[in-house]
Amino acid sequence: MKFMDALFWWSKQLFILMVSGFFFVRGIEVLIGSYGLDNPLNFIMYFFSSSLLILVSASIMLYPIFRIYGRMTADPGTIEISSEKDEP
Repeated sequence: MKFMDALFWWSKQLFILMVSGFFFVRGIEVLIGSYGLDNPLNFIMYFFSSSLLILVSASIMLYPIFRIYGRMTADPGTIEISSEKDEP
């Protein structure tokens, strides 16, 4: 059971990291593509939307990075798989 909990924890962290990384790269592609637009209003719309996409995905990428770093540097006896405690 403990192996499955650890596997689920790692899969969740890596999934969040990969999905947010995809949107981060997609935001950079949209930002680069916005410089090729001819209409200034379209440029402003694409520029700010891609900036927001980059900002949000970079912020979401920090969550698994800090969780993985905390788990790797923690004492092995103090790691809890779940945030819920079984004891009252």
